[in-house]
Amino acid sequence: MKILVAMSGGIDSTMTALLLREQGYELVGVTFRTFDSMKESCIANEKGCCTIDSIMEAKHLCESLGIEHHIVDFREAFRKSVIENFISEYQHGRTPNPCVLCNKCIKWGELLQVADEYHCEKIATGHYARIVEQDGHYYLRRAVDTKKDQTYFLWQLTEENLMQTLFPLGDYTKEQVRAMAAERGYVRLSQKTESQDICFIPNGDVKGFLNQYLPDFTPYTIGQRKGLGVALGYPAYVKSINPLTFGHHDELYTHDVALKDGYFRGDRARPVMAQIRYRSAATEARYDGALHFAEPVWAVTPGQSAVMYQDDLLVGGGVISD
Repeated sequence: MKILVAMSGGIDSTMTALLLREQGYELVGVTFRTFDSMKESCIANEKGCCTIDSIMEAKHLCESLGIEHHIVDFREAFRKSVIENFISEYQHGRTPNPCVLCNKCIKWGELLQVADEYHCEKIATGHYARIVEQDGHYYLRRAVDTKKDQTYFLWQLTEENLMQTLFPLGDYTKEQVRAMAAERGYVRLSQKTESQDICFIPNGDVKGFLNQYLPDFTPYTIGQRKGLGVALGYPAYVKSINPLTFGHHDELYTHDVALKDGYFRGDRARPVMAQIRYRSAATEARYDGALHFAEPVWAVTPGQSAVMYQDDLLVGGGVISD
């Protein structure tokens, strides 16, 4: 089988290629450029996954592995589907999740078309997630490494997408992946640190990024405490954005969360474990088109994703609505 591997120049994509090559697959490496890092982020020290340095590192890694490599330009598609949405959502008082949209539109949109061009049957990425077939259907399953599990960002993938995808790292922990890379001679790569920033904002300065397009615009997010510029005599948090209101910590708890643009493929008679942001713990809830939590959840944020699980299978998700 011929597999298209998304190569970023990092340890996860490199180990993905190594593991698949050891399993006998024919591989084609592709690195995609999604933004002009110097132009979009306005920084001198480039640390994102789509910089010129990372693209060339991916190319050299493919050469060392004896893998055919191509660089593809997704900048226009990324700008239209991800960056413009990011700006618009903040303008409308919501906090977007660009990684979810990028996975849907770029990695499992544009990249699948590239796979067809190179006659590849499937694509493979370095995401920490698993795919399982159950009762004739394909589901995402949480990764073995629960700290690295990335299924939250993949909830918009369709069953057809999953049938065309391989996640070789889903059965390993990050520590195991680093050890395997070192064992295969990639010692420097095994010690490489990872950026946790949004790829097109590698310095984490969301306000600075938005001000390139929206001068003097101040972004807020639900639950924000720092940088509010108000003194109310008590620790204040952003409670709502349109209109902008502040409140005590305990005023930000709620049991009920409205969703839009979602789906559900689980058992409605059973509770779900729902996650309202990537770093939050999954919490028991009932789903009937909206989520009703058994215990209140804090700082529910419109624009973010709510993702639902049953027995570690991702069974649904939606965008938190206003």
